[in-house]
Amino acid sequence: MAKTKHIQVKEVAVKTLQVNGEDFISITDIARQKNPVEPKDAVKNWMRLKNTLEYLGLWEQLNNPNFKVVEFDPLLRAAGSNAFTISPSRWAELTNAVGIITKTDKGGGTYAQKDIAFKFASWVSVEFELYLVKEFQRLKEEEQKQLGWSAKREPAKLNKIAIQQMKVLIDVENRKLLR
Repeated sequence: MAKTKHIQVKEVAVKTLQVNGEDFISITDIARQKNPVEPKDAVKNWMRLKNTLEYLGLWEQLNNPNFKVVEFDPLLRAAGSNAFTISPSRWAELTNAVGIITKTDKGGGTYAQKDIAFKFASWVSVEFELYLVKEFQRLKEEEQKQLGWSAKREPAKLNKIAIQQMKVLIDVENRKLLR
């Protein structure tokens, strides 16, 4: 997986990372707003809700061709009942979901694709969600500026290489002509 980055949202460090070109945000860090001691409980409570599973299921159907819809249907029917619980890792295991991932190594926790993370953040706190979106946009703008600088340098490097190769070719051709 890619390198983890941090953004500051209302004095909370929230980790972000990229997986296969998709941006993921730590919903474990976001959950600390609701439950600083056991943030995973806040994530599980959110995942118990019927409208959450409807959203996750639709997101997966739109973005994941390997999503197991047949395994999803009984979960959706059970969602919202007092006895229903599901963890992010169980969700991914049962349905082959890709929008929520769990990391157990350094920088671990539960990460969600940015759309899902924003949805979770709005459940935790509308104010926090707005600050999160703003900080995430700032991070992406910074990344684009750095890419822009790099993208401007790359053609210059390539031009220098091409010019050197042309000089070598011209030199070789001139040597042939002199013989």
